[in-house]
Amino acid sequence: MPRHTRRNRLMAEINVVPYIDVMLVLLVIFMITAPLLTEGVKVDLPRAQAKPLDRSDSEPLVVAIDSDGQFYIQFGEDQDKPVDAVTLVTRVSAVMRHRPNVQVLVRGDEKVPYGDVVYVMTLLQKAGAPSVGLITKPPEDGG
Repeated sequence: MPRHTRRNRLMAEINVVPYIDVMLVLLVIFMITAPLLTEGVKVDLPRAQAKPLDRSDSEPLVVAIDSDGQFYIQFGEDQDKPVDAVTLVTRVSAVMRHRPNVQVLVRGDEKVPYGDVVYVMTLLQKAGAPSVGLITKPPEDGG
């Protein structure tokens, strides 16, 4: 085998170790910053043993109820401003018309009465949401 052919074959090999190192560093950076990107209203979620919902590619429409019973639509603009029931139905209806398959979820503070959560679910149904999911935290003790 001629010498120059062997040298060309050795030069054609790519060392991928530095690329793997960069990828792992980026992965760690994204893992650290992703939870910090979540903005919204402070809500203490109730704990429940439940299976996670299937992830969809689109952003879900989340309606939050804080401990004072105020409603927040965590979709689009003005996510940190409370809305009344009429505004809630109007804005959710508009989203449902443009994105009929959007996931609709409720984040209710654990101190909010059950009736308030049911009321919001009723408003969401009135707005055209075919189904509504509830967001909870998993129990800390694992059982």
